[in-house]
Formats: sequence, C-alpha cells, structure tokens
Amino acid sequence: MKELIPSEIIERKIFLIRGHKVMIDRDLAELYGVETKYLNRQVRRNRERFPEEFILWQFER
Repeated sequence: MKELIPSEIIERKIFLIRGHKVMIDRDLAELYGVETKYLNRQVRRNRERFPEEFILWQFER
C-alpha cells in the first residue's frame, strides 16, 4: 500500500496564477507516480474524462 503524501507537500506545489490554482504537470505526475510524458499523453487522449478546469493551457509540441 502506498503511503499518503502530507498535505503540506502538495500545497507547496500549487501556485496561484491570475486567480487560478495551478499545478505543474511534472509535480502532478510525481504525485501519481508516473512519468510526465505519460500523464500528458493520457490527458491528450482522454480529454472528455478531465474537467475543463483541469487544463489551463495546452501547448502543442
């Protein structure tokens, strides 16, 4: 069983930008225990599963 991450660590990874709470994809992937590229790929392939506010900006590579 995975250990819970203390809320203080998660709170330090959340930034307030223009009134929106934002978390960098790298930090979110780390919390889920996956590589960033896999998290981004799943979001890209399954947009309908993620709420609109989940992604503020999408940069095409």
